[in-house]
Amino acid sequence: MRHTLRLHALAACLALAFSAHAADKATTIPDKAVTAATELRDRAMNDNTGYEFVSALTTEVGPRLAGSAADARGVAWTVAKFKAMGFDKVYTEKVSYPLWQRHSEHGAIVAPFPQPLALTALGYSAGTPAGGLTADVVAFNDLDALKAADPASVKGKIVYVSTHMQQQKDGHDYGMGSATRTRGAVLAAQMGAAAYLLRSAGTDAHSRTPHTGVTGFTDPKQAIPAAALSLPDADQLERVLKEGKPVTLKLDLDVGFAGTYEGANVIAEVTGRKYPNEVVAIGGHLDSWDLGTGAIDDGAGVAIAAAAAKLIKDMPQRPDRTIRVIAFSNEEMGLWGGRAYAEAHAKDVAKFQLGTESDFGAGRIWRMTASVKPEALGAIQQIAKVVEPIGVAYDASKPGGGGSDLSQMHGKGMAALSLTQDGTDYFDYHHNANDTLDKIDPKALAQNVAVYAAFAYMAAQANGDFGSKPGAFAKDGAHD
Repeated sequence: MRHTLRLHALAACLALAFSAHAADKATTIPDKAVTAATELRDRAMNDNTGYEFVSALTTEVGPRLAGSAADARGVAWTVAKFKAMGFDKVYTEKVSYPLWQRHSEHGAIVAPFPQPLALTALGYSAGTPAGGLTADVVAFNDLDALKAADPASVKGKIVYVSTHMQQQKDGHDYGMGSATRTRGAVLAAQMGAAAYLLRSAGTDAHSRTPHTGVTGFTDPKQAIPAAALSLPDADQLERVLKEGKPVTLKLDLDVGFAGTYEGANVIAEVTGRKYPNEVVAIGGHLDSWDLGTGAIDDGAGVAIAAAAAKLIKDMPQRPDRTIRVIAFSNEEMGLWGGRAYAEAHAKDVAKFQLGTESDFGAGRIWRMTASVKPEALGAIQQIAKVVEPIGVAYDASKPGGGGSDLSQMHGKGMAALSLTQDGTDYFDYHHNANDTLDKIDPKALAQNVAVYAAFAYMAAQANGDFGSKPGAFAKDGAHD
């Protein structure tokens, strides 16, 4: 009996020890930090720093096509702006990528009903021969239909694919829209098409503004001319095709590759007081397409991160860990800045406390998801409680991806959030001439800044980490 009692006592001690060990591993956020984050959130909701940043960027620099003179001005402008905001450290890291240029673009129906078309060339498109390219059109309802086609029916023709996107709060139709643009162009080239044309990956059904975007071409020798029609012009082409007569188009695209360019990620830091080498990473991408001024894609993202970090910097005491703002280079043509950053910093991924990037416009954040170690879920719940009063719901059923560029660090093992904005009308303006400052609601932008400031500060003050280490989240699958 005494032996049994001793065993029970030993088991109880082991249970207590295990429980204590488990508690030691749990990541928590101190009450003092929660209170400070709540105050920070409320201050940010009434702060105009983010809007002033994106207003100045889009006014003083304008569109920032990767590799252009405006891109270089944007880098210099952001370095100067970050310094003027008083960050502890401001620096750049080089990013090299293929240089693609747009000079002019024209398209028209030649027969049976001659008329001009509103279109735009796609990134990494080849140019047409001097004088343009004229060929018959072969049309497909979607990418799957093109995949199933006989290459003989495509060879020498202009392939047109008519994928239709609808407005969605989370923008999920963009998955098929972007696949039609990127993969469709490559597939058409492989099948021997003369050129590729698609219904723009957008949702502005009544606006004659075509949406650009990158194709999947990686070798200039394999590229063919590729362009997107505005949605009304796509409708018009489809009506003409329904007449049952052969339809001939002419494309004249003066675009193409022009060697290699060296750009830069621009980085600013609020240095951590206790653990300066441990980092909370936030950011957006600095480049934009050239049709609008890059306000919602993605001047807003850089502005949100910069404003959040500045609000933290202006607190009476520096955060325990470093807040790092990254304005990524050339996201639009293939995550070049994000991939370069991940390659350069992969060896230090365990030092990245938590991260996410804003790259879905300037609508209010309504959902938070997270990819963290199980022992940090309590801390995520603490963050969720602070941002819930300003409209953000935590969805524990989905992983967090870190946003577009920072998805590359997440792929290396960085713990990550996804902070999903209301993108109901985002694809009305995405990659087209209507991506301008007037699409941003200053109050909605301030809500974004409040969410980023609160989460970043709480992550910086946490007792414990969120699970970043090499290969930590390999099972999450694809992200943003």
